Amino acid sequence: MRKLKVLSAAILVGMTTASALAAVQLYHTVEGTALDLSFALEEGRDTEAVKHFLATGEDLYTTQEAVLPEGESLYLTACSGCHGHNGEGKIGPGLNDDYWTYPKNGTDKGLFETIYGGAQGMMGPQYGNLTLDEMLKVIAWVRHLYVGDPDKADWLTPEQRANFTPYEPKHGTK
Repeated sequence: MRKLKVLSAAILVGMTTASALAAVQLYHTVEGTALDLSFALEEGRDTEAVKHFLATGEDLYTTQEAVLPEGESLYLTACSGCHGHNGEGKIGPGLNDDYWTYPKNGTDKGLFETIYGGAQGMMGPQYGNLTLDEMLKVIAWVRHLYVGDPDKADWLTPEQRANFTPYEPKHGTK
């Protein structure tokens, strides 16, 4: 009986810790089940950006140009093989316009859920490949690639929307 109480207490502490990690509820894009953040890589969990995101669902990096080079590098390594170097889409859907295979990806929270937990087809979960902080930097880069109508970009702040310039690919590629 004592072992059962200890086991029950350990499970309760684990569940409390996992739910305390995220004030925003995160759900799998296809299944709708709650995402388990305990699978995330240890590194990159405690940055200011991650803490803010888990509390609000808002990616602070989308307003910080200084993170774009790292976001680009991470994207080119982890995402471009399927989504194209400029987010134009290849075997995976395009990410640089206002059409989303999963409409929730129009929000930072939704795009994070898809990156973290995966979706259908070849889009597997990335929690073993990217840290939580790196996922937010990738989201910032994906938002930077946008070439659509700024009025349809829910993630843009009013100031960003007013000053929006569509992404121009480097090296003459489109």
